[in-house]
Amino acid sequence: MITCYLRYELVPDKICEFEDYAKMWIPLVEKFGGTHHGYFLPHESDNDLAVALFSFPSLALYERYRLDSQNDPECLQAYQFAEKTKSIRRYERHFLRPLVRADRFRQ
Repeated sequence: MITCYLRYELVPDKICEFEDYAKMWIPLVEKFGGTHHGYFLPHESDNDLAVALFSFPSLALYERYRLDSQNDPECLQAYQFAEKTKSIRRYERHFLRPLVRADRFRQ
């Protein structure tokens, strides 16, 4: 299992647009076999920070999702929405290996 940690730097007055964008991606990640753990939006912290976490069973399946999403009409619509609204200044992507209870996610 691999978890993708996305850290977004947002435009503070476009949080609502980013929230709409985020709502598009949750079912799309799941459509491609991932598990979305949610988006975490600014609250009592920096007003331009958001985080998303989602997992795939392997890095290879994540990479397949990345390739397939480039041709999927719903994913393209989400990418275009982000470009149009310009709510995201930048983002970073990190890959993490979750450590959970010993009886979960053993492979």
